[in-house]
Amino acid sequence: MTDQERQDAIERAWRDLVATARRTATEGLVVGTSGNVSVRVGPLVLVTPSGVPYDRLTPEDAVAVDLDGNQVRGDLAPTSELPLHLELYRNTSAGAVVHTHAVHATAVSTLVPELPPIHYMSGAMGGPVRVAAYALYGTEELAQNMLRALRDRTACLLQNHGTVAYADSLDQAYDRTAQLEWMCRLWLTAASVPGHAPTLLTSSQLHEASEKLRSYGQPG
Repeated sequence: MTDQERQDAIERAWRDLVATARRTATEGLVVGTSGNVSVRVGPLVLVTPSGVPYDRLTPEDAVAVDLDGNQVRGDLAPTSELPLHLELYRNTSAGAVVHTHAVHATAVSTLVPELPPIHYMSGAMGGPVRVAAYALYGTEELAQNMLRALRDRTACLLQNHGTVAYADSLDQAYDRTAQLEWMCRLWLTAASVPGHAPTLLTSSQLHEASEKLRSYGQPG
């Protein structure tokens, strides 16, 4: 890849990252400057900056770090949750990461150790979504708790905090985030009906759905 091709790839990735970050705000998954988004471009990780409203970001505001966390592009400080993002890129096949403070998902993170299997879309995330133990935001302890919760999973809840989802692409990571928030809202709604308990899916039903979801969508 030439220097110009690398620069073009970074510019495209930054545009997509900003669009995804703005979407989390528009669709109510974050409030203000909470949450953060990242995407990997070769050896670099582009991340949203800390404390800057997404609607103010421009192409000149691109922030990039290497996998050791050294800032190699931009003047704005990277997100305070940089350790969380870097641990995912170092330890998984992640191409993109979305972290939000979605209301229903955060509520569920305070109630149970994992989201009960209320819907077959749990299969798209590897099984019932676990809750990572609480730790102060922006710390290595939180990043390690997250990794444990993500074992064999592509999304998790952070206790009293929010959500994390990763995928090959920003679109897929965002979709998993939105699906997780929807499932949390569904479970909270069903569980709130007096005198009734939600019917949950079995492990075999989740496995069956997971296998079928592998071929979901258009070929290629």
